[in-house]
Amino acid sequence: MEEGNELEKNEVQGDLEIENEAVETPKTELEELEDRYKRLYAEFENFKKRSAKERENLYNLITGEVLLVMLPIMDNLEKAASAETSDKGYQEGVNMVVKQYATALEKFGLKEIETVGKRFDPELHEAVSHIDDSSKGEQEIIEEYRKGYQIGNKVIRHALVVVAN
Repeated sequence: MEEGNELEKNEVQGDLEIENEAVETPKTELEELEDRYKRLYAEFENFKKRSAKERENLYNLITGEVLLVMLPIMDNLEKAASAETSDKGYQEGVNMVVKQYATALEKFGLKEIETVGKRFDPELHEAVSHIDDSSKGEQEIIEEYRKGYQIGNKVIRHALVVVAN
């Protein structure tokens, strides 16, 4: 009789082990699938961030190239605005066109690089001349020959400047 109980007991334990394995297998598969899902989700999020950054860089590159072609027009308009004339109406009209054009360029994110009175920065400025002047600071920009522009942190055109000391 004890042998029968022992057999039954072994069968029940065997059945329990089979059921435990049957329960553990889907649990393991579920954990693997969850891990895989988390990895794929993280990869997708990284892809979205990378794509957005690439799109922004491409936009700035293309915009910069277009604006670079338009900057000589701005230079000429500014020269026309600074030219002496006895016709005040003409002078006002040219000044309005310069302001309107500058506003249009700013809408694309174009910013003028600050120069006079600032410290020379080779990332932003291009020195065309050097002057010794003890009244000025070291590497101080004292004159601007041509304006420089940037979009965000990208320099579109370096400013041409005269540097002291």
